[in-house]
Order: sequence, then C-alpha cells, then structure tokens
Amino acid sequence: MATYSYQAISETGTTITGEIEAGSPERASEKLMGMGAIPIKVAPKATESWFTRASDSLKRLSKVSPTELILFTKQFRSMLRAGIPLPNTLEVLEFQTENERLRQAVSSMRYGIKEGHSLHRVFSRHPAIFSPLYCGMIRAGERSGNLTEVLDRLIYLIEHTHKTAMKVKSALRYPAIVVVALAGAFIFLQTTVVPKFVGIFQKAEISLPVPTKILIFLNTIIHNYWYMVLGGLAAGGVALFIFLRTPKGKIMKDSLLLKLPLVGPLFLKAAMSRFASIFSILTSSGLLIMDALDILEDVIGNAAIAGELHRIKELVRQGRGIAGPLRSAKYFPPMVVSMAAIGEESGSLDTMLGEIAKHYDDELDYGLEKLSGSLGPLLIVCLAFVVGFFALAIFLPMWDLTKIAGS
Repeated sequence: MATYSYQAISETGTTITGEIEAGSPERASEKLMGMGAIPIKVAPKATESWFTRASDSLKRLSKVSPTELILFTKQFRSMLRAGIPLPNTLEVLEFQTENERLRQAVSSMRYGIKEGHSLHRVFSRHPAIFSPLYCGMIRAGERSGNLTEVLDRLIYLIEHTHKTAMKVKSALRYPAIVVVALAGAFIFLQTTVVPKFVGIFQKAEISLPVPTKILIFLNTIIHNYWYMVLGGLAAGGVALFIFLRTPKGKIMKDSLLLKLPLVGPLFLKAAMSRFASIFSILTSSGLLIMDALDILEDVIGNAAIAGELHRIKELVRQGRGIAGPLRSAKYFPPMVVSMAAIGEESGSLDTMLGEIAKHYDDELDYGLEKLSGSLGPLLIVCLAFVVGFFALAIFLPMWDLTKIAGS
C-alpha cells in the first residue's frame, strides 16, 4: 500500500489535510468519503529526504507549549459544546493540530476512544503532554457529566498558570541579563586588559594596593590554571545537576528559593496563588479533597511545598479536616489558614480558596512591580562595584608609578 497526501472538507465544513494509506488514489478517496470527508485533492506522498525525515523526528520530540495546549483545549471544548461526537472531534483536532507530538497523541487518543476506553484513560496515557492536573479535571468532568464546564475551568487554570510563570520570568529576565553581562565583562577584562598591566606592576618596586593584589592573584589562576578552573566548574555543574534531580536535592533547592531575599516572597506568593486556584477549581468540579490534594502534590511546582502537601494529605486522611493540617504546615501564611478554616466551617471552601487566589494574584503583581523598582538601583550598585574595583586595581599603581617617574 502507498501513502497519499490529501486535502478534504470535513463534516463540519472545515478544510483538513493529512496522509492516508491506500492501494490507489481512488481507494484513498473512497476511504476519505467513508470517514465523512469530501476529497478535494489526493496525490502520492513525495519521497522524503534524510533532512526532512530528521526534521520530522525533531518535531516529534518537541515539547507542547502552554499556548498550544490552551488552543487545543479551547478547540476541544468548543467542538464538544457544539455536540460533535467525541471520535469526530478528535479526528478533526488531529488534522488541525500543527505540533507533531500533540498530533500523534491525539491520533492515539482517537483510536483509544474507538476501542472503548474512557476519555480520562486516553489522556493519562500521555503524561508528558497532559499533566496530572489536566487528566484529573478530565476525570472530574466525565464523572459529573459537565465536561465542557470543567474544560472552561481547566482553560482558566492553564492560562492563569502560564501568565503567572511569564510574569515571574519577565521580572527576572533583566537581572539575569545584567549578571551575565557583568560576568562576561569581568572575564574579558581579566583575559585581555589585565595581563598587559600585570607585568608592569610585578616589575615595579612599589607597594601594590589590595585591589591590585587580588586582581593579580585572579589573573594568575586564570592564566596558569584555567583548565583546572574549567574542569572544576564542569564537574561541579554536573554534580549539582545530578543532585538537584534527586528528591532531596529538589526539596533543598525549592526550600532555598523560598528563603531568598527579594525573590523568595514572590515564589511563595506564586505558589499560594497556584495552590488556591487549583484547589478551588478541583473541589468545585466535583473531586474529593483527597483526590484534589493528590493532584496538587504533583503539580504545585515546588518540591518543598509538595512535601508539606503530602503530610497534610495524610492528616486529612485521618479525619482532621483541612484547616488544622494547614495550620501545622510550613510555608502556608496565616491568611490562607484562616480563610480555609472559615470556608470549611461555612461549607464554602471553594469560594474562599478563590478569594485567596485573587488576593495572591494581586500581591504577586504588586511584588513584581516592587522587585523591578528595587533591582534597578541594586544592579547599578553591583555595576559600580565591578567598575570601581578594576579602576582602583589598575589606576592606583599607575598613579604611584607616575609619581615615581616624575621624581
């Protein structure tokens, strides 16, 4: 059988493209019509070069971005809301999805549905694309019979999480660029400018100031032992990378991030916003608190807080409610505990959690603005320190040499 590329009109009136295997173009057209599509163009698939095959392989390995996942979920919700059967919905989405990895996942899901598997099960077969939160929401929608409403909430969650992450990354991008630029300038000066002065200073019979001695010491290490420095940095980087992938390393790293000055409170506020918004939507979608905590432990995004959630889950399992375990846990501010207690007592836990999420969203926005205002002067001070250090290290001895030459 040969592979044919086709362009056709689906039952919904949209133009779809793809590939199909058949014995002849006529047989391919018959297959398309059997699928409910009207063929427009059917042609043998062109022979692919090694470059094209390599490019397709890279596409299959590429990640599914949050924006692609949001678009897919919106299309999925809209087609279900329009009353299109689930197999047909997945078929159309398969042809319209541009990301190759997501396309293959949807194709697998479509065949899984035809085999009689539940929607939650076919989604959970692709954990690299659909997170435990995503699959948990699908399961809640299936159980409650309100899948489209649950998808509305899921879209809000994905967009909310994506926007929060982008805000934090945007606030930290400028400081990161400045730090990299300062490190690059330091290395450039040490390898090109400083060596020209070191020989002069070492031959001169003058007392060198402390900054100059430090500069000469650093230059000696870089010039004579650069391979050891690079090897040590590489070995340390690999060891740190391996350690940070262990459970203990993840907890240590994430707990340290929460304690950092300036940015630590921002990470905590972002985590509290994520915790409250996800917990609120999961419980209001019909999931039990234990199931919601299971999902939260996997998707909270901070190993230290995830460890506390695991402990909270065990206390809830013992029948202690949610407010008491939250009160005894680390990282959860008193406001979160108090509002959760009020919501638990009044039977409106999801509403209170929603209010907590809104509060921390506002706090995060304010904190990011404050951070941007504080980092500017701090970076200027760091830049002035680096420039001042090199100026003192180079020009103080030059000043002494000038005085000696003049006398």
